[in-house]
Amino acid sequence: MTHRFRASRWTRGNLLFPTAFEITEENVVRRKRRWFSVKEETIHLSRVASVGLAAGILFADVRIESTGGGEDLVSHGHWKKDARRIRDLIGEWQTRNLPVPRPETVGR
Repeated sequence: MTHRFRASRWTRGNLLFPTAFEITEENVVRRKRRWFSVKEETIHLSRVASVGLAAGILFADVRIESTGGGEDLVSHGHWKKDARRIRDLIGEWQTRNLPVPRPETVGR
């Protein structure tokens, strides 16, 4: 299932071409359109270190940090409920896909 979140056009940098996040079963994709191009950045969900929110009264900035030391995915001007949903979706995926601890072998 794919979840799509688009920044509000009322916020800086999003008037003509709002930034969009797409969260799939495997990846987080950030798309920022320009007049004649699209900048697309992708992080696999297993490589997400943390999700940070900087919330105001109506809108929030979203920062998704990767474990590989690459550039963070940053987007300004998402509705607060959408920003929280982005954080929760990534957290749910990480919780479901935690490595299962191997049982200790007895009598070695």
